[in-house]
Amino acid sequence: MFRPSEYDRDIVRLAVPALGSLAAEPLYVLVDTAVVGHLGRAQLGGLAVAGTLLTTAFLLFNFLAYGTTATVARAVGARDRRRATGHAVQALWVAATLGLVLLAVGIGLASPAVSIMGARGAVRGYALTYLRISALGAPAVLAALAGMGFVRGLQDTRTGFVVAGIANVFNLALELVLIYGFGWGIAGSAWATVIAQYGAAAVFVGIIVRAARAEHVSLEPDRAGLRHLFDIGWPLVLRTATLLAALSGATAVAARFGTVPLAAHQIAFQVWSFLALTMDAIAIAAQAMIGHMLGAGRPKDARAVSRRMLTWGVVVGLGLAVVLAASSWGLAPLFTNDSSVRALAVRLLWIVAAMQPLNAVVFVLDGVLIGAADVAYLAAAMGAAAVFVFLPAAAIVLRARAGVLWLWAAIVLLMLGRCAGVGARFAGKRWMQPVSSPNGP
Repeated sequence: MFRPSEYDRDIVRLAVPALGSLAAEPLYVLVDTAVVGHLGRAQLGGLAVAGTLLTTAFLLFNFLAYGTTATVARAVGARDRRRATGHAVQALWVAATLGLVLLAVGIGLASPAVSIMGARGAVRGYALTYLRISALGAPAVLAALAGMGFVRGLQDTRTGFVVAGIANVFNLALELVLIYGFGWGIAGSAWATVIAQYGAAAVFVGIIVRAARAEHVSLEPDRAGLRHLFDIGWPLVLRTATLLAALSGATAVAARFGTVPLAAHQIAFQVWSFLALTMDAIAIAAQAMIGHMLGAGRPKDARAVSRRMLTWGVVVGLGLAVVLAASSWGLAPLFTNDSSVRALAVRLLWIVAAMQPLNAVVFVLDGVLIGAADVAYLAAAMGAAAVFVFLPAAAIVLRARAGVLWLWAAIVLLMLGRCAGVGARFAGKRWMQPVSSPNGP
């Protein structure tokens, strides 16, 4: 029976606003899609190509949010606000450096990247326009991720939600002005998004700078602090890259089965990704609370709140499973008018529904281990599940031409492999051990 717990209020207080802020980037894309879609097919196709490249690139740098959340939360738990602020300042330097690199790479390699995506003709031209302009926003996106990690580490997810909401409203208003008022077309959409991203970044930079002045923290880069962030960051990049590679591989396999299976797979994958936001919100609450408790030297409380979050995750997962299973027949037609695609998509959505409790456990335990800064193990567990579980299963499905339903069975095995890995770690005590820091435990 689901009985109230002393941790419930904090979990809800952190998870609900986190869900809103997590929806920020998908909302940027959704707004762009809705507005650009009225300009024509070629423009929409160009946005799809550029948007895929940008989303993939920015996902690889989510360690700036996750890693900063964990390090800041641990310092706050140890009652060292000055060290927490120092971590945030160094995260901004990392964001600025990597953001400028990503900007240069995005502009310089835009043409070959778009070609690899298969864009041709007018679609290619629009994709290049959108990608090159959007690349200018890379430093802002990464700075906002670092700022988001800082406020989350302070156990404040409301600020991120408010900033993301205002930025999205501003983005929509500016898009309408630049596209229809000034006639800039798809370039107007890209510029509006970039300006909104810099606005959000400015707010977060201001928050960190004010905190640094209040705590008398230097705004200069610190080699030890930067090294500490990279030590936490690179395993998270590896973990994310491995997951993206596995999921991209699944799409490539689905494409080998034909247009109908590929379309149905895409519908199921988009729904799966959307529902993952809900689980990720609980994971963010876990990052903040676990980091804080371990920093305060309260490992028993860290395990207790982890178990409570697992309960929350499973309950939410079961609820999503029931809702999705019941609505699958009505949901599929929202994505397509093709009866063959609809019929197959419904069957895949049932699999997605059945996966939700499992996904919940994996996402929550990911958040727990990130909060504990046990990221090297997390990357290893992800790699093992992808290489030794998913890859052989997907290869068998492809070789046997078993179809997209069995491909999704391979994705289920991937999640089971991840669950086994993080579950085994959680069952032990190593994740609760102190983690070294440039300025203390």
